[in-house]
Amino acid sequence: MISSRQLFLNHVAQTSPAPVALEIERAEGVYLYEKNNTRYTDLISGISVSTLGHCHPKVVEAISKQANTYMHLMVYGEYAQTPQTELAIALTNLLPKELNSVFFVNSGAEATEGALKLAKRVTGRTELISFKNAYHGSTQGALSIMGSEEFKNAFRPLLPDTRIIEFNNEEHLKFITERTACVIVEPIQAEAGVLVPKNDFLKKLRKRCTETGTLLILDEIQTGFGRSGTFFALEQFDIIPDILLMAKAMGGGMPIGAFVSSKENMDLLTNNPVLGHITTFGGNAVCCAASLAALKEIRDHKLYTRAKEIEKIVLENLKHPKIKEIRSYGALVAVEFGDTDLNMKIINHCIELGVITDWFLFCSTAMRIAPPLIITDEELKRCCALILQAIEM
Repeated sequence: MISSRQLFLNHVAQTSPAPVALEIERAEGVYLYEKNNTRYTDLISGISVSTLGHCHPKVVEAISKQANTYMHLMVYGEYAQTPQTELAIALTNLLPKELNSVFFVNSGAEATEGALKLAKRVTGRTELISFKNAYHGSTQGALSIMGSEEFKNAFRPLLPDTRIIEFNNEEHLKFITERTACVIVEPIQAEAGVLVPKNDFLKKLRKRCTETGTLLILDEIQTGFGRSGTFFALEQFDIIPDILLMAKAMGGGMPIGAFVSSKENMDLLTNNPVLGHITTFGGNAVCCAASLAALKEIRDHKLYTRAKEIEKIVLENLKHPKIKEIRSYGALVAVEFGDTDLNMKIINHCIELGVITDWFLFCSTAMRIAPPLIITDEELKRCCALILQAIEM
C-alpha cells in the first residue's frame, strides 16, 4: 500500500527537491501534530501567517458562521458584501487617513501585482524600483522586482524598466527620478535575514519619493498584523506610504491579502479601462470574516505588544559560541550561524527535537524564528533550550 507521504510526493507539485513532508493531522495553538501524535512547536507560524496560532477559536467561529450564511457570490467589487465592508472599515480605522480605500486580493503576491499596476496608472510612468534581497512574491510582476538574480534568471524575460538598489544605501536614492513610477520596500527586509533600516533610511526614502512624484509602496505582508511590535510597522517609522500591502497573518490562517491607497488613486482602476484590476475570489466572504476576527483579536487584546516581549526572551535565552549574531525586530528573528550547511543541520535537528524552524530565502546561513504571538514565555524558553540542544547535536 502506498503511504500518504509517497502519494503527496507523487501528486502534489513540489517546490524543493527535499520537502520536509511532515504528515500533520491536526494543529492547535502553537502545536502541530503528526498521525502518530508526535508534537511539534511551530516557531515560524507557517511563515508569519499563524500569528494567532492554529485554529484560533474566534477565527474558527467566524469562519463557521459566515460559511453557513454565504461564501462566494460574485467577482470582487460587484456586490456590497458586509464581511468585505466591515473589514475595510476596520482596516482603514487603523491606518493614516490617506490610506482609506482597500482592494482585497488572495495573497501577498497579488497585492504586489495590483499595487504595481496602480502605481503605473497614477503616475503614467513605467520604471519600478525595488531593493536587493527584497521579496514581494513569485508571480511574473513580483518576480520582476525580486531582489535576487538567482531566482529570476530561469524565467526571463520579465517586466522591463526595473531597477534594483541597495537597502540602507542613501547614495542609491539618487536613482529615484521623475520617470520612476514607484519604489517598493519592506520596512524590515525579512527574507534578507531581518535587516532593519538605519539612519532614518525610510524617512529619507519617503522624502525622495515625494520630491520626484514617485509612489512609495510599503510591503507589510510579513511585518503587518502585529509581528513588528505595533499593528503595522509603519507606525514605528513615522512614514505614510502611498500604497500599503498586507497579507499573511491578515487572514488568521485563511488566504487573503490587500493593497490599500487613497480613494482618489483607487478610483483610477474603474475607468480607462473599466475593470482596471479584477479578481474572482479576492475579498471572499469567509476569508474576510476570518480576517476581521483576527484583526479584532490582535487589536482589542493589544497582542502586537507581545512581539517585543518575544524578542527579548529569544535574545536572553539564545546564546552560544556558534551563534555569530542575532538580528531581530519584534517577533521576527534571524539567528545567524554564518554557514549554510551548519544552519540546515541545526534546523533538521530542531525538527527531530519537536521544534519547527526554517531558513530565509536570501539568507540561508540564518535560522528563522517567528512564533505565534500567543506563545507563552515557558513554551518559548523551552524552544530556545531545544535549539541550543540541537546546536550541540
